[in-house]
Amino acid sequence: MSEFFRKHRNELGLAVAVLVVVAITATLSETYHSAAGRAETARIIFREAAMLGIFALGAAVVIIAGGIDLSAGSIIAFSGTIFFGLLITLAPDDPGTRWASDANLHFPQTDELALWIPAVALLITLAIAFLVGSFHTWLITVIELPPFVATLASLVGLRSLARLLIQDITVLQYGQRQSTITINDELLTSVSRESWWVSCVLWLVLSGALWVLLSKTIVGRHLYAMGGNEEAARLSGIRTDRLKWLAYCLSSMTAALAGVLYACYIGTTSPATDGMGYELNAIAAAVVGGCSLTGGIGTVAGVILGTLFLRVIIDSVAKLFRSQPDLFEGLVVGMLVVLAVAVNQLRSTGGVRKPYFPGLLGLLNVAIISVLAGVMTSVTSSEAKLRNGLLVAGGTLVILGARAIAERVKGRGSRV
Repeated sequence: MSEFFRKHRNELGLAVAVLVVVAITATLSETYHSAAGRAETARIIFREAAMLGIFALGAAVVIIAGGIDLSAGSIIAFSGTIFFGLLITLAPDDPGTRWASDANLHFPQTDELALWIPAVALLITLAIAFLVGSFHTWLITVIELPPFVATLASLVGLRSLARLLIQDITVLQYGQRQSTITINDELLTSVSRESWWVSCVLWLVLSGALWVLLSKTIVGRHLYAMGGNEEAARLSGIRTDRLKWLAYCLSSMTAALAGVLYACYIGTTSPATDGMGYELNAIAAAVVGGCSLTGGIGTVAGVILGTLFLRVIIDSVAKLFRSQPDLFEGLVVGMLVVLAVAVNQLRSTGGVRKPYFPGLLGLLNVAIISVLAGVMTSVTSSEAKLRNGLLVAGGTLVILGARAIAERVKGRGSRV
């Protein structure tokens, strides 16, 4: 039993953390005080977690393989644009409408689409995402660009391309340039209401498939080996270029699937804003779930729980900070990423006993962290902001200052 807890301590810790956050939020928020409120909260959390979890799985595979993919947010926007653009292109004309510029032309009818239309549009969208992942792999393996640079280019470029494409598509289908496309088909847009479970099922199916790939196949073992030491993996005969191709295509295609779901959920695709910053949420979910940014470490179960924990935290922020909760989400997610990376680093190096505040740099960061803690407390407090900020800053300064002094005393003792 102790071996089980040691092996799965990260997943068990995340499960406990999810329960603790839910319990605290349930105590402080009135939403949990009714059965209807609890059911609605659970539905929102699972639906949003599934949306995030789908492309977080792809991001996790890349991280486990020793890479990084910053393009997920832009692929979400690009794929939503491609999917909806294909829908209005394949949809039949609505004879009851007329173009303003040409009365002989009609708008597409999107309220009752035949099933083959979204099916074909989805397949083409995923195929394009596969090509994007293949392009990333070529840049990284043949041109030898760092993964950060290769996917950063897509982060910037794909969103701009989507904004240009949507104008050309709407000119052809509506007779005027538009920056959004809206679909009225009830079956597609029901993922935001009665069919919210669809994204959850897709998330579970993908999670099961990737668990089998990573845990039960030679390819999965090779991905871990490449992430742990790419040069050693290559010298041992592992075809690392093909593994990178697999990883980056999985990342792009899961992001594309999420983009389709997000577009259907909203009912409108807007490449200027869709998926903005979502790539950081995917990386955060993977890192919080136990994936190491150095590669070779991570589990599907950890990513699932990391995603769920992240969504529970964001939901709690929305309920506890009712006034502009979006202002606090980035702060909370940033803190979680830093803490998760720090904990993983400590766990891998056994660095609990190492000195953290050496020399002048250490003392300077004692002050910086204290001030930062005070400012964060002040801006998140609803009243007595200055007092609370000063109290937390002073307490942090005392604690970290004591640690810095203890490190120096211990250092002198070891030299004697």
